[in-house]
Amino acid sequence: MNTILITGTSSGYGLETARYFLANGWNVIATMRTPDPDVLPRSERLRILPLDVTSDESIAAAIQAAGPIDVLVNNAGVGVVGAFEATPMSHVRKVFETNTLGVMAMVQAVIPQMRERRSGTIINVTSSVTLASMPLAAAYMASKQAIEGFTGSLAHELAFFNVRAKLVEPGYAPTTRFAQNTSVRIEDLIPAAYADFARPIFEAFAKPTLTTKETDVAEAIWAAVHDTSGQLRFPAGPDAVALAKAG
Repeated sequence: MNTILITGTSSGYGLETARYFLANGWNVIATMRTPDPDVLPRSERLRILPLDVTSDESIAAAIQAAGPIDVLVNNAGVGVVGAFEATPMSHVRKVFETNTLGVMAMVQAVIPQMRERRSGTIINVTSSVTLASMPLAAAYMASKQAIEGFTGSLAHELAFFNVRAKLVEPGYAPTTRFAQNTSVRIEDLIPAAYADFARPIFEAFAKPTLTTKETDVAEAIWAAVHDTSGQLRFPAGPDAVALAKAG
């Protein structure tokens, strides 16, 4: 039976992906900073482990506890929306520590076992902001674009060992905790000089014409895991699909 390890499963895409793979008969290792046994249905095929992707020690402990991993899904992420001018570099570094370096560290930790077995799949979850440049998301977009390039190179590097690397690119999901946590930071990162520029953008965000559901992302991850065509990118959600087609 296949085993999948998913980061950031306390809510949103990660939680729904854990549910989806459990429902389809997989062994699931759901990881989160603060383990909560009540967020997922009880199952003999489920393990919940603590994991902070910004900590080398936490990563090493989780990988050791997990044992053989067939699929790694790097889903954990943090967001920032606002004018780059007003975004403290300390916050930019925090975003990169999780969204970029945390993903790279997880990948580096799991490659040896997959390379030795000559099998495995790595799914890196980025964002539809990588499909079209968007304002007021410079730091976040840069952290995700870095993973797009990283994964493209990694796919070539690991193919020699029959290990696959894929990208899942979710659209905008206003109901997730990720989106809600990001919006909390907006007021502090919009100086008065940017108010007239930012207002219509936030109004558009409040009334999106197309949005992504958590199930869209879980289904895209499922498709990426089972893909044998060599496809690298899997847009998730109607808005992400539309951006991918337009690009």
